Amino acid sequence: MKKILIAFVGLFTLALTAQAQKKSGAIQFETTIDPAAMATANGIQLSDEMRARMPKSVKTNFELLYNATNASYMPVEETEDSNGGGGGGMGRMMMRFGGAGGAREYYYTFADQKLVEVFDVSDTTYAMASKLTVALPAPPVNRQGQQGANATAPAATSAVVFLPGPPTLEVVKTDETKKILGFNCNKVIVKSIRKAQVLGMDKDVVDETVVWYTNDLGFNFSPNPNLWTEGTVLAIENKGNNTTAKSIEYRNVSAKDVTAPKKALPITADEYKAKMEAMMKRFSGGNRQGGGPSGTVRNVIIN
Repeated sequence: MKKILIAFVGLFTLALTAQAQKKSGAIQFETTIDPAAMATANGIQLSDEMRARMPKSVKTNFELLYNATNASYMPVEETEDSNGGGGGGMGRMMMRFGGAGGAREYYYTFADQKLVEVFDVSDTTYAMASKLTVALPAPPVNRQGQQGANATAPAATSAVVFLPGPPTLEVVKTDETKKILGFNCNKVIVKSIRKAQVLGMDKDVVDETVVWYTNDLGFNFSPNPNLWTEGTVLAIENKGNNTTAKSIEYRNVSAKDVTAPKKALPITADEYKAKMEAMMKRFSGGNRQGGGPSGTVRNVIIN
């Protein structure tokens, strides 16, 4: 009886240890962009020559590190073996760029649901408080006051001209599920409906993004903080731009790797917006055609 009790305690301890290990680990994500598909989704007409010169796809790797209290998400790059053997592995890298289109580092605190974005502007590292939500980014605006696809492409090549005003957002929960990395994931469709002129006719342009999330990991996260409804988002799908979790490794993660750098200078969203607008004015002061960084591109449906 004593041996049975000891064996039971041993198995129970082993189960608790395995469960504890799953509270800390690394998830590798891959983002694949199809430039031609993104241009088409934005209403930009491309010639055969332009399509031929575009890459079929551009892939970027990201890593989510998490422990019981915090998480961080940032780009990674392939690195050679430190012993000179080559063949690689993945290495975390600091890759901060100013502007909405640039890669950023994200730091999450689970207890108070805080999110901090860390990025560089003019050789200065900033930390901006943010949050997980459903709030599609505003379309770019050029110095002629044009928005959306017509702000990022010459008027002659744009079939869609968005009208002023914010989009109408709609979140559609579905019963569809699938497994990602062994986790049960639920499907949500995020719709953004905007008024536009399509070849001179008034139409509703619907941008659709599919979000797959799981509650099995026990914390909130999304590769895109503006595309989150609940749980841990493991995949975001839209035409020409997909992000998917590819692998998971349960291992110890230090507090340092999931804590925002202390040297980052705090900045508010309003201060950041004013700084970007000032930079845009300086940038477009010469002969350059002004144009802001592009927002997230989604599957466009015209009704």
